[in-house]
Amino acid sequence: MLDEVAEGDLDNAKSMSIIVTKGSLDWAYPPFILGTTAAAMDMKVTMFFTFYGLTLLKKKLNLKFTPLGNPAMEMPMMGGHMAMPNILGVLPGVGSAAGTMMKNLMKKKGVASIEDLREAAVETDVRMIACQMTLDLFEYSEDDMIDGIELGGAATYMEVASKSDINLFI
Repeated sequence: MLDEVAEGDLDNAKSMSIIVTKGSLDWAYPPFILGTTAAAMDMKVTMFFTFYGLTLLKKKLNLKFTPLGNPAMEMPMMGGHMAMPNILGVLPGVGSAAGTMMKNLMKKKGVASIEDLREAAVETDVRMIACQMTLDLFEYSEDDMIDGIELGGAATYMEVASKSDINLFI
């Protein structure tokens, strides 16, 4: 019954907006996966990149991984799952090593890269808006960003969100 209701609700959903606020490797996947999936389902998708999420639109990605403050993070190791104690996250090089492990695991499991997902978003006509205020704040230029994006502000996002069937904050 719940599946039928959820499916019926999705049939009525025609648009989705996503505010993307984080730019680390682990936080980059949810908005791109949800956005490209919705676009593949013929939904009109707008992604608004602000603050640290804006870095996901840079031509050259250098995504970091955030093990610190993530007690739910368990990595498959030696036939089981090993949780990384928070204290390890403060040691020099641990974040980089964990990021490398995560990238290798994703590659091994056939998970698309953020670059591939971002390209899929462009190809499926996902509207990607870079926050002009954040661009100015962090002293980026439009030339630092990939082609095919537009610039806008909070009012641009609010106009989209007020008409969207689904609004997500990631």
